[in-house]
Parts: sequence; structure tokens; C-alpha cells
Amino acid sequence: MGIHGEKLTAALANEKLPLSDKPRLEATINEYSSWLKKMAAISSANLTELVRSLVEALTAYKHYVDVDLIFDSPNDFLYRQKGQLKIDNTIIEEFLPVLVHKCLDVKTRKNNVDIVPQTQTFSSVHFNSSLSNPAIGGGLTIKTKDQDFALSRKLYLRSSYSEGFDADKTVTIATNIGYILAEIKTNLDKTMFQEATATARDTKIAVSGAKYYLLCDFLDMTPISSATTDIDEILILRKAKRLSSNVRARYSTFAGRQSSRNEYIKHLNDNPYAPDVFLRFIEHILAQFNDETLAEEDVLGYGYF
Repeated sequence: MGIHGEKLTAALANEKLPLSDKPRLEATINEYSSWLKKMAAISSANLTELVRSLVEALTAYKHYVDVDLIFDSPNDFLYRQKGQLKIDNTIIEEFLPVLVHKCLDVKTRKNNVDIVPQTQTFSSVHFNSSLSNPAIGGGLTIKTKDQDFALSRKLYLRSSYSEGFDADKTVTIATNIGYILAEIKTNLDKTMFQEATATARDTKIAVSGAKYYLLCDFLDMTPISSATTDIDEILILRKAKRLSSNVRARYSTFAGRQSSRNEYIKHLNDNPYAPDVFLRFIEHILAQFNDETLAEEDVLGYGYF
């Protein structure tokens, strides 16, 4: 069971969940299992077709969660608490590793990388020591950063005052060094953009070759160029803006949701997940596996690098 499945199970066990919503969550857990099986069965040697089929399965399942589980609930708990329960916004987090795994399988370019949702990757290192308190290994300490999605490799660090790294005088730390990182938002606003900008900068200070992407379902801000930031690209997965706040205000009650149901479903149907945007993300990843060292004779032949 992945991160999204865990959130469904946790919600089902939540003491505040209305009793009438329990069968809805149980049915969703069954739908979740069917979704996983459907994705596992999808295969194609054609990358475009593979991405399209997987994204179609994603769109169908996400629609079920958004509408059948949350929006149509006669209680207001699931809708009002969905940000805290993290039921809907973990779907993409669980989907991306499946998508990337399958696409890299087609290209056979995994190269021993870990493709995971919600992992901690290396952020910085410092030595917690002084002349009066040298500490073992100089007090080697690392900081990590939670990432929604990462292509990473396991990294082991050792520090010691002993040239031979004697066991009792050595600190050994295992961490994950992230090379392709993505932050995932449902609705991207300006505050989230600014926070992601700072995170991208810190990421690239820690790992110079890292790539950092910001993915969102809907845009909730005036577009700002990412060219002046350390964000490599912002990808809008549904190619659409968020519904206005005055429209969303009606959704907080069951009566309001029912009166606006057709409008809400039309918004989702008019803006499904876009396969070409996901394919663009995959192509960004594949490009990193082709990032070869420049040869001087090639550069002089081309006249640029």
C-alpha cells in the first residue's frame, strides 16, 4: 500500500469520521486497489501511448475520489478536512513513481536510482564540534528535506579523525542524495511559489546537478517566469486555473455542493490531466540520463557548448 492508500486507511480509522462516510471510504479503498491493478497491467513500448493510458487511469480514479467520495458526501467532514486528511492530494504523489518506473523500464535507464514519493533527501552537512569538544568524527551531522517526489541514490558518509576510520572513532551516516526532485501542489498560489523558489535554491546549493520541478493541478496565481529562479520548470497538470473563491465557497455545505454539482463536474471533465504535460516531465527525466560529459573535439566541431 502506497502513501495514498495509507491516507485512506487512516481516514477510515479517524474517530471524527461520520458513520455514514465509512462505507464510502471502504468503497474507495476497493477502487484504489482496482486502480493499482489497472496501472500494473498497463504496458506499451511506445512512450506516448504508455503515458496516455496511465494518465487516463489517473483521471478516472481521481474523479471518483473528488466526486463520489468527497463532493457527494452528505456530511461536510471529508470536504472541509481534506487538506488535513490528505486523501486527494496524495494521489499524484503515489502516481508519479508508478509512471516514472514504467517509463524508465521502456527505456531501460534506471541506473540503480530509487524512485520514491515522500522521501527525505540530503540538504546540508555541518560539523558539530570545537577545539574543546572535538566529538567523534568531528560531530558530522546532516540535515534532510522532505520531498514529495524524488529520483535519488543512497549515499553513505564517513567522518573520522582516524586515518584508518577506526570503528570507535568514526561516524557513518546514510542519506539519500536527490537528483530529480518535484514538489506537488493541488493549487499553486504565490506563497507556495515563493516557498518552492527558496527550496529549489537550497536544493541546488546542496547538489549542484539536481533538477527541481514544481507540479500542480491548477494555477491559483498570475504566472511568474521561473527563469529567474532555481526551479527548472513549473508544470500545470490540468492546464487550467483554479475555480474562483466565490464559487468554492458554496462547496463547504452539502446543499451547496449538490446545487453546484453539475458545474463542478463540468470543470473536472473540461480539464482532465494532460498526458502531454506528464510526458514533458518524463522527457526532462530521460534527458538527465543522456547528460554526457562534453568532449573538447565535439565542442570545437559544433562551435558552441
